[in-house]
Amino acid sequence: MIPPKPAARRDGMRFWQRLRAFRLDILSAQPARLYRAWMAEFRTPFFRSYLCNDPVLIDRVLGSDAENFPKSDRVREGLAPLLGRSVFVTNGDEWQRQRRIIDPAFAAGRVLGMQPTMMAAAEAAAGRLHGVDGVVDVEPLTSHAAADVIFRTLFSVPIDDREASAVYHQFRAYQRAQPLLNLAAFLPLPAWLPRFHRRDTRRSAGRIRALISDLVDRRAAALVRGDAPDDLATRLLTTPDPQTGRRFTAAEVVDQVAIFFLAGHETTASALAWSLYLVASDSALQDSLAAEARAMDPGRAGALVAQLPLARDVFREALRLYPPVPMMVRQARCPVTFRGRAVKPGSQIVLSPWHLHRHERLWNRPDAFDPGRWQTEAGRASARTAYLPFSKGARVCPGAGFAMAEGPILLSRLLRDLRLLPAEPVPIPVAHLTVRASAGIHLHISPRFPPDC
Repeated sequence: MIPPKPAARRDGMRFWQRLRAFRLDILSAQPARLYRAWMAEFRTPFFRSYLCNDPVLIDRVLGSDAENFPKSDRVREGLAPLLGRSVFVTNGDEWQRQRRIIDPAFAAGRVLGMQPTMMAAAEAAAGRLHGVDGVVDVEPLTSHAAADVIFRTLFSVPIDDREASAVYHQFRAYQRAQPLLNLAAFLPLPAWLPRFHRRDTRRSAGRIRALISDLVDRRAAALVRGDAPDDLATRLLTTPDPQTGRRFTAAEVVDQVAIFFLAGHETTASALAWSLYLVASDSALQDSLAAEARAMDPGRAGALVAQLPLARDVFREALRLYPPVPMMVRQARCPVTFRGRAVKPGSQIVLSPWHLHRHERLWNRPDAFDPGRWQTEAGRASARTAYLPFSKGARVCPGAGFAMAEGPILLSRLLRDLRLLPAEPVPIPVAHLTVRASAGIHLHISPRFPPDC
């Protein structure tokens, strides 16, 4: 199966035309040659940008020389109203301190303990679809399910909780109002100049942060009383920095919860929706996934997701074809040379999982949906050099292990009881906050078994 991808932009566009195209959709604003190029240089009146697909350069930027390629402030410009000074946007000592506190919360043993909670959210999602027989846009369904997982693991409350539901609906409003890049991402504005964001963007971000702040304050009070549950929010408030002994303030926890919700909910929701679309055309694959789900023993010791190798490979392949975060931007701190080209300080270094995962020189049949590739040596070799759904190196997403448990568990539980078929329109991927479909992902959903089974 060759699933859809956006058409590449035409050559010869002026800068302001490209700027408008980027704001509308960063994927279709790119030329087709990037699916074969090792590197490309883009010149604007204000800065130069280098997109790197060469695995050697990627390892340098994210690994061996990462300190000279900090995260670019240009991407932070658009997300600042919601994310504040979260771990997603900081650099240097501030980022290192945040990671020292956050990383223990997502250690392998901790994620293992969260998997029953993920399964509870998956059961609730399956229950909401019980009896459905017809065409449904699955993107809102997967968003709801992923948000449920986040609130159960963050605050030990289901998405039906009043405050959790309010955050979720405000976040949906924020998604509709917020472009991936605003004007400040393209213009070299001085730090002292006020940043301007859409009024509805600021309003939605403010409401989300106020609701999260209330949840954090309530958890802090529960800690004082001694009746706080052992979940992510408690760990964020109580884990000290091993070097300084300092803990996050309540305001800092609000920043981190905002990015956990953005990254942990939105990215999984995107990948899960595309996973459902990809399997909808293959009834035999759905049968195999359903059989695997029915064979899973929730009471067996060890990780639940370890019992779901096929669901895990399908989810990996969805992340390859539709990486939720399609591009990552770093900034050159000092002069360097890339493939014989002099790169000046301040230049933008773009790493594009979207193009890397579909690179014609790095993957066999790069545009094809083939979950079986993950069980081949060629597929595993490509993954080692050209697979970045969660970044890599020191700045790899701390929730990568969480996502790779959550996604297959949700996918498996939904397909245990459901049959899927594609429906019109064909989804066309676009990038806003994450890679979504321009008009939703519509599938015909029906029960796998009669209602009395």
